[in-house]
Amino acid sequence: MSKIKIFALGGLNENGKNMYVVNVDEDIFVFDAGLKYDNDIKLGIDYIIPNIDYLVKNKKKIKGIFLTHGHDGNIGGIADVLETLPDVAVYGTKLTLKIAAQDFDKNQIEKTNLIEIKPHTKIDFGKNAIFPISVTHSIPDAVCYVLYTPDGAIVYTGDFVFDSTMMGFYKTDIGKLAYVGKQGVLCLLCESFYADRAGHTSPNNRVSGFIRDVLAKTEDRIIATIMPAHYYRIQEIFNEVSKTHRKVVIMGKPLQEMINDAIEDGYLKIDREKIGTLSDIESKNAMVLISDEKEKPFANLERIIKGFDKYIQIKENDTIFLTEPSYPGIEKRTATIMDEIAMLGADAISLSSKKHLLHHASREDLMLMINLMNPKYYFPVKGEYRNQYTNGEIAEELGIPKENIILKLNGDVLELVNGENTNSTEHIEVDEILIDGKSQNDIGDLVLKDREMLGENGIVIISCTLDKDSKQILGGPEILTRGFIYVKESQDLLEETKRISKEVITNNIETNSKRVDYSKIKNDVRETLGKFFYQETESKPMIITVVQEV
Repeated sequence: MSKIKIFALGGLNENGKNMYVVNVDEDIFVFDAGLKYDNDIKLGIDYIIPNIDYLVKNKKKIKGIFLTHGHDGNIGGIADVLETLPDVAVYGTKLTLKIAAQDFDKNQIEKTNLIEIKPHTKIDFGKNAIFPISVTHSIPDAVCYVLYTPDGAIVYTGDFVFDSTMMGFYKTDIGKLAYVGKQGVLCLLCESFYADRAGHTSPNNRVSGFIRDVLAKTEDRIIATIMPAHYYRIQEIFNEVSKTHRKVVIMGKPLQEMINDAIEDGYLKIDREKIGTLSDIESKNAMVLISDEKEKPFANLERIIKGFDKYIQIKENDTIFLTEPSYPGIEKRTATIMDEIAMLGADAISLSSKKHLLHHASREDLMLMINLMNPKYYFPVKGEYRNQYTNGEIAEELGIPKENIILKLNGDVLELVNGENTNSTEHIEVDEILIDGKSQNDIGDLVLKDREMLGENGIVIISCTLDKDSKQILGGPEILTRGFIYVKESQDLLEETKRISKEVITNNIETNSKRVDYSKIKNDVRETLGKFFYQETESKPMIITVVQEV
């Protein structure tokens, strides 16, 4: 019998940043290591990852990090994790590891700890074992994981849908899922993204018919945005284009390399004759593919709209096709882009987020998964808390006792001893690490506060030069402002700023002419000018004082 702890370092009450920890006695298994893009943050933050202090403290117990599929919300933070935990093994399918390895190359991280797994092949870890099962998602080689423990199986679904038309690398092995359920599932961790949507996600995750209609009704050039990680959508586009006289022009080296690699590995079935070159870009028979990155939604399209792209300019007879439905957080951005396209006189077509769905489980999909697994405990994960709550209601409708439905926030621990819930109130400290650029360190609240202050109120720099011996003012104070006031119309304010600064500096020098306390000067200037600026302008700019001796 075992003592099991299950909790999330990220992924609960949010979309993205997924990282779930299962602690079985002295063994720790980590599922996914994702990141989150917060489109509301305008302060230079590139992405957000979970704080992994718990894993660092217990690194000797970690048996591995197990990645479900190659989307950023599930693997985007793995390079940052391995910066801190370089000796931890990372398990994933071929494509998932290949995508993860690209981030390793960018960050110059060794790839020796990447261990490729095959679906339906058990991996033993002493008394515990991991068993991956193929599931259907918008990217090939997606799996869910079954962690076998002495007290029963713990299943983490990852992202999934049930869609019988998706075969090959996308096919769900329902037989294996049912087999695991028959053996007995102690706890099922199941995604919640579309828990509030009735019915099955399928066939609304497939848009071949919609693409076909766009191609049939559009006589001129089409510029289409795609998410590079959504392989299935790319396949749908090429399938429909292959039935027409059009050619697909792939813009951008990263997107070209991704599609070429996927063709080589068999993940995309594409006739290379249908891939055009830059010489086809002006043709009315071209479909131009541009990537749509999640961290900067529509950034490439916006560059084209503003006329900054050296290859493409939007014409009035162009049709702009957004091939992915809007997702939470970018609805407003999508509407703005549609307006900007309309102002250029071009047509804009987008997928409805109500009619067209991403490859996530809706209500009936969740019911089917629950019935297949028949878990003792049900733990909704992945999604806003309202989605988790609705997911829990679905489980309750199917007969799982309410007390066995686990609704938690990041850091809250589910403790199972000998297969029974102890109702533990233990909480693991969790936090968000804000990453900017190539820095692997948390930007921190103080830096964000400074950026916020600069963005809202600007900066004022006061510089002054003193004589090294007499401490008398030789030059200044000079005033430099950025983002605070319009200088040409604020000369009186600047002159008063100089007068106040000089007065504060002089008073400090006269108080102690032998040894000037520069820290006190800076604090006094900041405090005095801060009050003055707020009184005159109701603004609080950042004030920096520079005092030097010559």
